[in-house]
Amino acid sequence: MIDETTQDLAALHALDLLEEPERSAFVSRLETDPALRRLVDQLREAAASPALAGPAPTPSAALRARVLASVAEKTGRAPALSAPDSRKRDNVIPFPAWLGWGSLAAAACFALMALIFRAGQDQLSTRARVAEEAARLADAETRATVNQLEAERILAAAQARQWRVADAETARLRAELDTTRAEAAGRIAELQSRNRLAELRIAALAAQAGQPATALGVAVWDPATQQGVLSVSKLPALATDRDYQLWVVDPQYPTPVDGGVFSVDAATGEARIVFKADKPVSTVAAFAVSLERKGGVPVAEGPMVLVGR
Repeated sequence: MIDETTQDLAALHALDLLEEPERSAFVSRLETDPALRRLVDQLREAAASPALAGPAPTPSAALRARVLASVAEKTGRAPALSAPDSRKRDNVIPFPAWLGWGSLAAAACFALMALIFRAGQDQLSTRARVAEEAARLADAETRATVNQLEAERILAAAQARQWRVADAETARLRAELDTTRAEAAGRIAELQSRNRLAELRIAALAAQAGQPATALGVAVWDPATQQGVLSVSKLPALATDRDYQLWVVDPQYPTPVDGGVFSVDAATGEARIVFKADKPVSTVAAFAVSLERKGGVPVAEGPMVLVGR
């Protein structure tokens, strides 16, 4: 792009108004700048247009002064009033001698208008390029924003999927944990039950001499609860002043421990009672049932009816 100062020098050179040393320097630039040569050629063609040819009117002194002042403003000094140098100038087409001062003024004005028009075009072109670059940058920024938003949307969707998967996995693990806990609780209960069963003392009681041979009983003792269950059958019916009394034999005591009194069904001779010893029992050596007076006795007095170890 040719700057305004160079455009002014091109106009003066096209009108053959440059003086040394500016002319020599400008001619040297023409040899290496094709764009500048084209501008000078265009200005010369405009200045030499046949529309400017015609009888050379005699310019007034005021017009001549204005033209010279305009030229002086561009070059920085007043042009010489003598006739142009007739010596050969490189790359310079002599300004037509038949053009008078009026034609000179018109050519100068035309050249200045051409420069102003060209400068305006250059300014518009620069503005257009600036606007185009701004639009390109805005479009690039918009695309970048859209791409960023799309990336954020994809990331959010992926995170949401991960959260849903994590929630489902958490629910599955919680269900498995609940099942495992239930199974463990059942297993513990089963083991405890087995341990309890293993700890239970179970004894079968058989009829003693003088009692019906069919009479029998079963006693179960739980040392953890210090409680037991006695089931008997086929025992003789009792007189109204008599009771059957259960005894728990524990080696730590000199006499059997009282387990309570009971009666049987008169028709079947059966009974089932839950009993507790009147003293703490650590080891059960045997169970016994005796026939005692109504209400029982602290130490066995009557005959033994059933005994079992």
